[in-house]
Amino acid sequence: MHISERESQLPDSIIGKLQEIAAEHKDIISLGIGEPDFLTPKPVLDYASKIIKKSTHYTAPKGIKELREAISKKLRKDNKIDANPDNVLVTCGSQEAIFMAILSSLDPSEQIIVPNPSYLGYIPAIELADAAPVYIKLEEEDNFEINPDRLKELIDKKKTKAIIINSPANPTGNVLSKKVLEKIADIAVENDLYIFSDEAYEKLIYEKKHISIGSLNGMEKYVATFQSFSKTYAMCGFRLGYIHGPNKLIEAMTKSSHYVTLCAPNISQLLGIKALSLPNKYTQDMVNEYNRRRKFIVKRLNEIGLRTGMPYGAFYTFSNITSFSKNSLKFSQDLLKKAKVAVVPGTEFGNHGEGYIRCSYATDIKLIAKAMDRIEKFVK
Repeated sequence: MHISERESQLPDSIIGKLQEIAAEHKDIISLGIGEPDFLTPKPVLDYASKIIKKSTHYTAPKGIKELREAISKKLRKDNKIDANPDNVLVTCGSQEAIFMAILSSLDPSEQIIVPNPSYLGYIPAIELADAAPVYIKLEEEDNFEINPDRLKELIDKKKTKAIIINSPANPTGNVLSKKVLEKIADIAVENDLYIFSDEAYEKLIYEKKHISIGSLNGMEKYVATFQSFSKTYAMCGFRLGYIHGPNKLIEAMTKSSHYVTLCAPNISQLLGIKALSLPNKYTQDMVNEYNRRRKFIVKRLNEIGLRTGMPYGAFYTFSNITSFSKNSLKFSQDLLKKAKVAVVPGTEFGNHGEGYIRCSYATDIKLIAKAMDRIEKFVK
């Protein structure tokens, strides 16, 4: 039977394979999975058992009104975005929102600028829409921050339609500064471009401050803000995210999403309302523990000889392995086979990730310590 060329050219997910291997082999310590190891807050789980009978039907494609109102309130309070419930679309995680935004804003062969290395889900979504990714290289010496001058050089006046930014960033842990965000905003306005701002890790931040580019003056016409319940509330399995953006884009996405998922799960949306009502303590307790692990793993990786900058957001380290190998995939495969430690090769996040590996510290610190000992033995 025939499979489309578009589909056949999509890359296999190494992270998905790591999940399978780690599940089958209990002696493997996985630092590969980008998922909180914390349980969803108890008040949310308790509420789920009470509302199960109320959540067996479809919702409106855009999402439950009360949830969109709660999201708008959250965006105004926490992100300083002048949010409107009519400009919110609730989705099955932020991944669906990203795909729908690309599908709704780019025609075939039109271009979108993407950081490289960056979250591995962007490129397949762009390719499925038959659009064209244009890569802006992120440099270690720049702390993997977007260089606005380089960004300007990549814009094609006829073909470029959007820019993706991710802050806090996966896999690098970088947090974009207000100065850089302002320059990116100016470039978008000058060239009439969308900015797709992926802020899935917005609450997992250390020392620096997260700023939503959608909060900057005059950016409501240009910025689509993507956020998620997965990381902030450890609700990955509930598949709940959302986008706030210009009304024209949201309406187009709503029409498209109706034919993809129809709506996000009813029960997940009701639990999202509950999660947004919780005090900050639940998220902050996670962040405090991530921070402890962050300091520990960065120290150990550098002691081992894997040059690692301090991440300021998310829960990943991005380590330079070129002192030991020029091939991050082979290094990761050998580490898995010989040391029983699963990490993600940097090339999974783009060709400019070559020479790096990503480690997740969303796992117990005792397991992290064992993994570091195994890595140290492996490289020596």
